Amino acid sequence: MNIYIGSLSTSITSDDLKNAFEAYGKVDDVKIITDRYTGEARGFAFVEMPTKAEAVAAIEGLNGSELKGSTIVVNEARPRSDSRGRGGKKRSW
Repeated sequence: MNIYIGSLSTSITSDDLKNAFEAYGKVDDVKIITDRYTGEARGFAFVEMPTKAEAVAAIEGLNGSELKGSTIVVNEARPRSDSRGRGGKKRSW
């Protein structure tokens, strides 16, 4: 199950997240999202856990908790939409 983590401290590392989530079960993958131009963390990440029961326990246990000085938001990740937020109107030439 894919889990979204928001409101992260910019000093958070993959190991910090892995350690926090491993208290609830096995962690398959951790992805901290970074700005493609600056390489700086954007304040959110995704954690993949293999079983739904462990993922739900992690969501319930960690949502609203403090990690590296920030109160984090943890919930089930939603599927990515097709729109990329490029803005503007389509032109009909």
